[in-house]
Amino acid sequence: MTNDTCCNFGEHLTIDGYKGSLEKLNDKEIVLKCLDELPELLEMKKLAEPQVYFAPSNDKKDCGGWSGFVVIAESHISIHTFPKRGFVSIDVYTCKNGVDRKFITDYFIGKYELKDVETHFINRGTKYPVEDIY
Repeated sequence: MTNDTCCNFGEHLTIDGYKGSLEKLNDKEIVLKCLDELPELLEMKKLAEPQVYFAPSNDKKDCGGWSGFVVIAESHISIHTFPKRGFVSIDVYTCKNGVDRKFITDYFIGKYELKDVETHFINRGTKYPVEDIY
């Protein structure tokens, strides 16, 4: 019997940042700059320019903030800020293996002056086929 799966398709790092700077979390340009420069710092290739939108508050738990993403050849990076709560939710998903989790986490701690972070790391596609099946 042969092994018909690879080690994994990619890596997904999630960062939830707490007690960040109100001013920085409410700055569209910081979200845009992060999405624009981080792919190059991680040696990834942007497929399109980053997009950033203001998401207004709703009557639920969302107090409004900036949401942005960039599509990269290796997958995507997204950022959602909640300035009034001092909170940011970040996803870095890539098909590259060996992503520098500490570098990425420290990068966002610095950008948003986060006082606390919660990170999760997921190996994605652990049954990814080594060759085409169709």
